[in-house]
Amino acid sequence: MSVLDFEKPIFELETKIKELREFGSDEDIELGSAIENLEKKLEQVRNKVYKNLTVWQRVQIARHPDRPYTLDYINMIMTDFIEIHGDRMFADDFALLAGFAKLDGVKVVVLGHQKGRDTSDKLKRNFGCAHPEGYRKAMRVMQMAEKFNLPIIVFIDTPGAYPGLGAEERGQAQAIASNLRDMSRIKTPIIATVIGEGGSGGALGIGVADNVCILQHAYYSVISPEGCASILWRNATKAPDAAVALKINGEDLIEFGIVDEIIPEPQGGAHKDPSRMGLALKEVLTKRLKDLSSLSGEEIIEKRYDRFRRIGEFTEKN
Repeated sequence: MSVLDFEKPIFELETKIKELREFGSDEDIELGSAIENLEKKLEQVRNKVYKNLTVWQRVQIARHPDRPYTLDYINMIMTDFIEIHGDRMFADDFALLAGFAKLDGVKVVVLGHQKGRDTSDKLKRNFGCAHPEGYRKAMRVMQMAEKFNLPIIVFIDTPGAYPGLGAEERGQAQAIASNLRDMSRIKTPIIATVIGEGGSGGALGIGVADNVCILQHAYYSVISPEGCASILWRNATKAPDAAVALKINGEDLIEFGIVDEIIPEPQGGAHKDPSRMGLALKEVLTKRLKDLSSLSGEEIIEKRYDRFRRIGEFTEKN
């Protein structure tokens, strides 16, 4: 289990309670009163820590290695998942998966970034940083969704698109730009949810949706806080200050009209109770899918266009 720096007081109390329980059981000693007092203190510390999280601490939770990833949510809230591979041009990209599934009995196309768990899986998945073939695969599957009139569910969770030489040579920027253009024309509902990191064009490359939701401790940003700090201050340790300046959490994104809904997480983050998080996500996706199901293809495109045109509106004062 990974413990973040600001969670250490909580972890220490949890460890102490566990040790007391084990000691009392082994020695047949009644320690109920001491354990109860510690549990009350633990609850107080949890509330104090998690109700006063800084923006940077929320970024750390969004990146937590135990946090549920796309495949976890697919397995929790969907059935009959069949993965589709390859872009029919170069290769398959394991950092961005796509396929068919059912959500509460409704046939859908699902796609999303997938980070790895252990070292070999992280390398295979390229830490969730997709190559151009991943974005081309995503578009190929979305066009299939349009052909068969299936809604599209998107899970966003990436530090950003892979910036390596090979990816650039194979047209990374063009692949993302083409997705922005083509997703705006897809005549079937698209619902995107930022479940962890929503980094730059890597996130936006599958994020042109009718509804964009975000988990409570996820973030959505034009650049990573470290990248921003390196550019502005020439110092990546200024990332906490950059995170505040970038306005990357759900509350700010709602105000700017970039996301439509914040989905609350269990106390401490989605990884603390994945099943509960999955149920909450399923409820939101099911409701939003139902709301969009009555719209025609032309209405979907028009509303999607209007949604993105509203972002960044401002009024000049004389």
